Amino acid sequence: MESALYYVTIALGISIVLNLFLKRLGISQIVGYIVTGVSVTYLFDLHNMANSHMLGMIAEFGIVFLMFTIGLEVSLQRLAVMKVDVFVNGFLQVVISAVIFFALAFWIFGLALETALITSMALSLSSTAVVLTYLKATKEIHRPYGQRSMGILIFQDIAVIPILLLIGFLSSDGGHIKDVLIQTAFSAVMIAGLMFVVGKRLMTWLLHFSSNSLVDEFFMGSVLVIVVGASLLAHAFGFTYSLGAFIAGMIIAETKYHHKVEADIAPFKDLLLGTFFVTVGMKIDLGYFWGHFETIIAALLIILMIKAVVIFWVIRLSSKTKIAFKTALALSQVGEFSFAIFALASNQNLLDDQLVQMLVLTVVLSIIITPIILSNITRISALVFKDPGVTEDFSMLTKHANHVVVCGYGIVGKFVAKELRSQKIEYVIIDNNYKHVQEALQEGEDAYYGDMAKYQILEKLHVEQAISVIITLDNMEKKRLVCESVLSYYPNVKVVVKVVSLEEKEALHDLPIAVTVDGKKEVASRLVGEAMQCQL
Repeated sequence: MESALYYVTIALGISIVLNLFLKRLGISQIVGYIVTGVSVTYLFDLHNMANSHMLGMIAEFGIVFLMFTIGLEVSLQRLAVMKVDVFVNGFLQVVISAVIFFALAFWIFGLALETALITSMALSLSSTAVVLTYLKATKEIHRPYGQRSMGILIFQDIAVIPILLLIGFLSSDGGHIKDVLIQTAFSAVMIAGLMFVVGKRLMTWLLHFSSNSLVDEFFMGSVLVIVVGASLLAHAFGFTYSLGAFIAGMIIAETKYHHKVEADIAPFKDLLLGTFFVTVGMKIDLGYFWGHFETIIAALLIILMIKAVVIFWVIRLSSKTKIAFKTALALSQVGEFSFAIFALASNQNLLDDQLVQMLVLTVVLSIIITPIILSNITRISALVFKDPGVTEDFSMLTKHANHVVVCGYGIVGKFVAKELRSQKIEYVIIDNNYKHVQEALQEGEDAYYGDMAKYQILEKLHVEQAISVIITLDNMEKKRLVCESVLSYYPNVKVVVKVVSLEEKEALHDLPIAVTVDGKKEVASRLVGEAMQCQL
């Protein structure tokens, strides 16, 4: 116990120092966790712990909590809206990628049928942990390519279930496929019924009871019980832990508690995800890596190229070329669920140990470079696609002070800019709609394209020096995200928000917004005032 605590403390210290250094270089903390795993393993000769069942379980619950937070973002109503991204794009991507990888593995590299089948399906998956963590942290998840990426990742996470079932079938000599299919269908119906009928009522009651107690510990405990309980229930029926957590998140997304639940669960998710990536680093065999460096790099480039081309083609069928390009870049890596697939297949003697090591190293490298690609995805895209007039480059933006930031250049935003201009008040316009920004530039405005919910954009707009921020957006979800971001980083800045209904005003009441202006109410007041003035 003391030695375990010693190793954990050392790993924690190394990860903190590494991530502080990497943050200054703009490199994702995920890389820091993986390097920590490699360092601890070689410093203390912990190679035998890389496949520890207990450590693996702890790490797996990092994915569980991540899937729970994804579920909070994807209610049943939203899933219905995203049905094309999930069930069409996701299905096509997984199937086409798997078929191509199978053809290469079986006919080109001469792998056995079972080996080629398992390998091809594992390589068709992308990294939910890396990609969605980045998209959620930067608010890119609400951009078109973020939505397409999330839809495909959701389908991939669902696809893990039949892949694991197939491995179990292959290891049992294929004699009971009918029984396996019947059992799986029965289990799926049972867990759906329990979760959506019984579980929904139980979760709502538990959250309502703990919330009314006004004790944060009770509410936090209730959330943990729901996540772990749903995970164990799914596993008991033969599914992955993460599927149960994902369904639980979808159910809570329909309640009024989902924002508070997401905020409370974040520390557990981040800590356990860090543990997961440390275990990924522990699987790296540096000796094997240097001995097969050319082969691993070649395999990595082939995999990235094939997945990027497939994803680009699939997304291009229903979206713009630029969106398809960014989605392809975001999802070209191989995902963390492949580790579970390789481990299970290896334990069932379906994969050779040497092949598993090469695949693991290839996957690890793809995960390491993914944060670098994601953080530069806008720059890479800008090199390929030129949008004349519209820029995401803020280098031309001069240092502002005592100015007004106008978020949104729709109808109301135009009138706001006109009024500010007439009063000779310095202002800058920001919008995440290309059309609006183009209109602003054509009218001679100082306008920029970007998502104001991102801290980097707030920083470049010099929001800390602004007199106020005027938010004229129409989309309620984007409006709230911008308010949360501004007030989180710059709580002393005056925020003025346009609302169009009492429902919108109520939805924002929990935020310390300085002024909310109800357009309909203000118009009614002005009409009455003018009418009475005319009568006088």
